[in-house]
Amino acid sequence: MENSSSAALISLYRKRAKRYDRSTLLLYLARFHHWAYRKQAVECLALCQGDTVVDLGCGTGLNFSLLQAGVGPSGKIIGVDLTDAMLDQAAERVAANVWSNVELVKSDAAKYHFPSGLDGILSTFALTLIPEFDQVIRNGAFALAQGKRFVVLDFKRPSGWLMNSAAPLLAKLLTGPFGGTIEMASRKPWVSLEKYLAPVQFTSLYMGGAYIATGEKDGLTAASGSSDDRDRLNFCASPSFPP
Repeated sequence: MENSSSAALISLYRKRAKRYDRSTLLLYLARFHHWAYRKQAVECLALCQGDTVVDLGCGTGLNFSLLQAGVGPSGKIIGVDLTDAMLDQAAERVAANVWSNVELVKSDAAKYHFPSGLDGILSTFALTLIPEFDQVIRNGAFALAQGKRFVVLDFKRPSGWLMNSAAPLLAKLLTGPFGGTIEMASRKPWVSLEKYLAPVQFTSLYMGGAYIATGEKDGLTAASGSSDDRDRLNFCASPSFPP
């Protein structure tokens, strides 16, 4: 049975699914460069050709082209989303690009059973919408293969007097149309990443109103592996997570 939070999100995104991609362009009016942030988040996964990655809360599949560049045709992308209408749009994107390595799964993220031995988990602008984000990150961390990464790109409540004062208005303008609230922006999924994985990177974005956080299974260091592997693992290597 769906809880009230999930039911509200499903209703919202069913209404917005067909125009979701166009509506994200409005973020640029507020100088929120979500596509550049998505690219940076995918790079932090340090994916290799042939890898399997889960895109959690994949929506219409906006991340798929970026993930395809990482895993290649021999890899696999598993797109998980709560809303059937959003997955319908993702399926159209997959068909239009003739991607044969994408699996779409309709599931509540808190109830999703991650396949074991994953090479990466990505969540962009989704985890703050999920009250059970700690459980989701714990389950994902357990499923990751050693040395692999869980990357979260999301909104947060900014620190600093000026931005914090503007936070309610920013939340209404930036996240309100997508189901976000200032209370949700106060959630801290990066704390869960630090709890269940070795912290690798935290990058503050948009004057503290968003972030990319990266956790790595078992803390595999860049001292092992090939030079190419070390270069990939060294990307996003600023380890200070906020409290």
